[in-house]
Amino acid sequence: MGSEYAKRCTAEFRREAIALVGSTGKTVTAVARELGISSQSLRGWYRQAGADRGEGAPGELTTAEREELKRLRRQNAEQARTIEVLRKAAVFFVKESDR
Repeated sequence: MGSEYAKRCTAEFRREAIALVGSTGKTVTAVARELGISSQSLRGWYRQAGADRGEGAPGELTTAEREELKRLRRQNAEQARTIEVLRKAAVFFVKESDR
């Protein structure tokens, strides 16, 4: 589930890395190299921070929207399992009542 960098880097580290990109005028790749992290990771963090500020591409989800989407997907899966159990129970009780 998540990359090795995501597990090692704290939220504070991410914020500081993103701020370095914005304040120094250096490229994402240059800052990532200086910090010893993947440029792809930093680029993703930078892009996500922009989306959270409303500067993202059209249709790009904010962090809050991503969290809500994960929560709703978990809830949907749980409800689907519940419906399946209830369907099987209904079939069972129909068969039992026919005896």
